[in-house]
Amino acid sequence: MKSHTVKSQDTKKATLYQAREPDAEGIIHYSDSEHDTWQALMQRQLPIIEGRVCQEYLEGLERLVLPMDHIPQLGDIDRVLMQTTGWQTARVPALIPFDTFFELLANRRFPVATFIRTPEEMDYLQEPDIFHEIFGHCPMLTNPAFAEFTAIYGKLGLAASKQERVYLARLYWMTVEFGLVDTYAGRRIYGGGIISSPKETFHALSEAPTHTPFEPLDALRTPYRIDILQPLYYVIDDLHTLHELAGQDIMAMVHEAMKLGLFEPRFSPRKAANA
Repeated sequence: MKSHTVKSQDTKKATLYQAREPDAEGIIHYSDSEHDTWQALMQRQLPIIEGRVCQEYLEGLERLVLPMDHIPQLGDIDRVLMQTTGWQTARVPALIPFDTFFELLANRRFPVATFIRTPEEMDYLQEPDIFHEIFGHCPMLTNPAFAEFTAIYGKLGLAASKQERVYLARLYWMTVEFGLVDTYAGRRIYGGGIISSPKETFHALSEAPTHTPFEPLDALRTPYRIDILQPLYYVIDDLHTLHELAGQDIMAMVHEAMKLGLFEPRFSPRKAANA
């Protein structure tokens, strides 16, 4: 099962986690046990993603130079993102509303909840924690094509209606969170929701799920659940596909998707998200 959820959930949902506040110098102080959790997650996931993630992710990971033995400070991540694509992180609670989520992305700020999961929830965590955000997503934000698509997505969402945003959430889910890409080396992962989850990493490139060529209209019409291994992944030809999509009329596609309606879910409707 995956270890995260989309960040734009209803904030009325309860969470046991609290984002950590920085001190006067902007430094967040974590306990030894929290650093140990980060180290355990890094040591577990790094070997798993080898040969399974795209080169652009690996290049971003190299640029970030994430520490193995302690949780990084957001300022260290910001310096790298700003130098490469003009992005920064934004410290947020575990769950934030759509308005905040889209506004941050539109301003090239990626929301990061400054808590880390407990050892009891190493394998599955509903809320997106700092490991999911930093390890799963931030390396890809050093890629110009990916970073531009994410910023354009935020601007579209900021101006969208409530119903339009629900459709846009599916596009985000099928790309930024759970996207696959074909490369010269073979099919690879670029979605942060896969990269930060051991089970999802193995599952995504196995023969169990369906792989289908990415069509934005189809992605907008595809229901999903947050609490299962994904039954379907969309595969782009190249990361520039996202850059090209950013230049297209995505909202016209949203309106077409709304007219056509959703595809039949590939899962039980129980606990369905945005379906």
